[in-house]
Amino acid sequence: MATSCKTGSRVAVRPLSEEALEMIARRFALLGEPMRLRLLHALFDGEKSVTALVEASGGTQANVSRHLQAMAEAGLLGRRKQGLQVFYSIADPTLFQLCELVCGSLEEKLARDAKAFARAG
Repeated sequence: MATSCKTGSRVAVRPLSEEALEMIARRFALLGEPMRLRLLHALFDGEKSVTALVEASGGTQANVSRHLQAMAEAGLLGRRKQGLQVFYSIADPTLFQLCELVCGSLEEKLARDAKAFARAG
């Protein structure tokens, strides 16, 4: 299997080991859960306590804590304890780029779809 890396206007392909593919698949699986995306979105403007993340996401304390722990163990989030409170922040800055790419791509697709529907009507 190979991966592509954009270099200017060209795409270079380099081979990936099975181990690398497994790691990539685990990363995407972590991001394939809507609650985790909600939590990441809430953290984009900075560190927050678990309590604040529960409020922002609408989840339960147990569910939010489970998702935060999974993302922290994978290195996506940083964790800091202060007294009885635990605070989380985004530890992997590439998450900002990834979300920007995905959201930008979806916005472009929605705009094309809207134009297609407008022409059909």
